[in-house]
Amino acid sequence: MRLDKYVSHATTLPRDVSKRAVRNKRVTVNGEMVKSASHHVAETDEICLDGQRLQLPQPRYIMLNKPEGYVCATEDGQHPIVLDLLTEDSPEGLSVAGRLDIDTTGLVLLSDDGQWLHRVISPRHLYSKVYYATLHEPVNEETIAQFEAGIMLRGESKETAPAKCKAMPENGAEVILNEGRYHQVKRMFAACGNHVIALHRKQIGSVVLDEQLAPGASRSLTQEEIESFQP
Repeated sequence: MRLDKYVSHATTLPRDVSKRAVRNKRVTVNGEMVKSASHHVAETDEICLDGQRLQLPQPRYIMLNKPEGYVCATEDGQHPIVLDLLTEDSPEGLSVAGRLDIDTTGLVLLSDDGQWLHRVISPRHLYSKVYYATLHEPVNEETIAQFEAGIMLRGESKETAPAKCKAMPENGAEVILNEGRYHQVKRMFAACGNHVIALHRKQIGSVVLDEQLAPGASRSLTQEEIESFQP
């Protein structure tokens, strides 16, 4: 990485200001004065500005328990967004790994690491998603079989991938998907003659929504949770 780019990223100074700082002999690399803004540095180098060591900001990985009424977007002119819920983290630069409908609750993952986000949502990695649905009618064996076989949804040209559907008490159902089409869970149940009253996402891959998180609350992912999405 160029020295002026490193200084800019580590301090949020504009690039031209970082270049002037280097030219004005305010920056050292491993204790040596460097006057070339294009000098190449590594993350392991000790880089100081006015004697203060600089460090690049570390990527952030966050788990959020999304409540109803929020949209998974970075901006929206009509509805509150999930980034508004991050009271302890600056939302700047964060993006959502996959989306939940405004009336769907549960696990949302956010990060400013673009490659990590891509791995989480990429279809080729097949990270399963686990949902709990509250339905108008109890799940029957025919619905379970239809989910396992794949369902042709209205407006689609290809059946859904095989999915698991397990009947739960009080008209509930646990659903496990390996894909993420638009309103997929709701549309699959609708195709089976049922209606989703409420939907909650419990898990993505091996990352399970923390039971200690109240609706709207968030926490940083553990290193093990982050690495579960590594290639």
